Amino acid sequence: MRRAGFLLLGAVIVLVLVGPELAPHSVTAPVGPPYAPPGAGHLLGTDHLGRDVFSRLLAGGRPLLLTSLLAAVAGTGLGTLTGLLSALLRWVNATLFRLLDVLAAVPPVLLLLLVLTALPTRTGLVLAVVLVSAPLSARVARATADQVRHRGHVEAAVLRGEGIGWLLTREVLPLVAGTLLADLGLRFVLSVYLVAAAGFLGISGTGSDWGLLVVEALPGVALQPWALLAPALAIALLAVSATLVTDGVGARAKAVLA
Repeated sequence: MRRAGFLLLGAVIVLVLVGPELAPHSVTAPVGPPYAPPGAGHLLGTDHLGRDVFSRLLAGGRPLLLTSLLAAVAGTGLGTLTGLLSALLRWVNATLFRLLDVLAAVPPVLLLLLVLTALPTRTGLVLAVVLVSAPLSARVARATADQVRHRGHVEAAVLRGEGIGWLLTREVLPLVAGTLLADLGLRFVLSVYLVAAAGFLGISGTGSDWGLLVVEALPGVALQPWALLAPALAIALLAVSATLVTDGVGARAKAVLA
C-alpha cells in the first residue's frame, strides 16, 4: 500500500506539473458551444463559456499544487521549530507556543477569509494557510519531542552543556523526523483543501485552479456534469494519494519512537 501511494502521488504530481504544456487548447478562448458534452476534440466537453474543460483541468493543477506545497512546507517548518523549542525551552512554551494556541482557536475558513480580505493575492493565500497549519504542527512537534527529551542520550547532552542547536539537530530531530514528515503530509492535504476552498470562493489569487473550476461549473452541472466532476475528482485524487504516503511514513515513524 505504501509503494502504491508513492507511485500514485508521483504520477499525479508529474501530470500536474507538465499539464499546462499538454493542454490541447487555449484555457481562455472558446473552442465550441457552451456546455457541449464530451466528444471528438473535447475529451471532457466545454464549460459555460465554451472553453475546453480538459485543457483547463490540465492547466489548473499546477497553481494549486505549488501554492499548497509552499504553504505546507512553510507552516510545518514554523510550527515544528516552535514545537521543538517549546519542549526544550520554557520561555518559548510560555510565549510563542501560546500565540499559536490563539491562532488555533480561530476556525480555518474564517482565518482564510480574514487574511485574503486584507491581502487578496497568492502571498496572502500562502500566509493564511501557514497561520492555519503552524499551530497544528507545533502541537505535533512538541508532543513528539516530549517523548524523547527525557531519554538518556538527551539528558547526557544537557549535562555536557551542549547548546540548543546540538540538542535539536543531533539528539531530538533524528528520532522525530519521521513523525514530522508524516505531519508535513497531513499539512499538505489540509493546504490542498484550503487552497481549493479559496478558489471555490473566488479569492485564491492563483488564477484558474481546480477550486475555481468547480464553482464555475455549478450552475450548469445538469447540462455538463463533467465540468464539475473532473476538477472535484482531481482534488480528491491528489489528497488521497498524499494521505496514503503519509500513512506509510507515519507507520515507520511509530516504530522508531517505540
